[in-house]
Amino acid sequence: MNHAPLWKQYFPAFVGSDDRFLGQLMAAASLVRIAPRQQVFYLGKACDHYLLILSGSVKAQIISPDGKELVLYHVHSGDSCVLTTSCLLGNSNYPAEGITETEVTAFAIPAHVFHRVLGQSPLFREFVFHNFSTRLADVIRRMESLSFDSVDQKLAKVLIAIGDRVIHTTHNELSLEMGTAREVVSRHLKRFESQGWLTLTRGAIQDIDYPALKRLAAVHANQ
Repeated sequence: MNHAPLWKQYFPAFVGSDDRFLGQLMAAASLVRIAPRQQVFYLGKACDHYLLILSGSVKAQIISPDGKELVLYHVHSGDSCVLTTSCLLGNSNYPAEGITETEVTAFAIPAHVFHRVLGQSPLFREFVFHNFSTRLADVIRRMESLSFDSVDQKLAKVLIAIGDRVIHTTHNELSLEMGTAREVVSRHLKRFESQGWLTLTRGAIQDIDYPALKRLAAVHANQ
């Protein structure tokens, strides 16, 4: 099957290049579709493919010995997974797990092709390391937020990151994003509602005052 239109849509720099090694990489990639709530990788799994996400979302998370989940980051359209890149570069196994949040479409590039083209193509090498450094910086900022922000600030930032007019999510899902207990999230959402910053309905959050949340989220940065 000819996947050139997808490469042109999501990774146009690859198609516009006359780099023959990139052509080999694109020819070796297979198009995969993964249903929602499926495991993409798991703790201890060997990394055998480099994934480029076309559509959908994957969350990377760790699970503590007592079963508590903590979301590390999300991978969206046009992105690659920072853990996958790290494992390929370091020849190591996954230290966490990845779960599809929606149906995901992606290009899967075999590890041996990834390594070969990484060594041959300056353009692909720049793409991989730029994407890796950007995603790693995002993860570090997220960990800083989880470590140092107040619960109010964490909750405001999570809601801002979702950014929908109506947010369809559960309090438990928000708690996994924030690394805290569901009861804590519910209590603070109720307080946000009492401030007039949002309205809680069954299974959804609406009437969200994003300017107010952004002011709250910025408090720590300005201190």
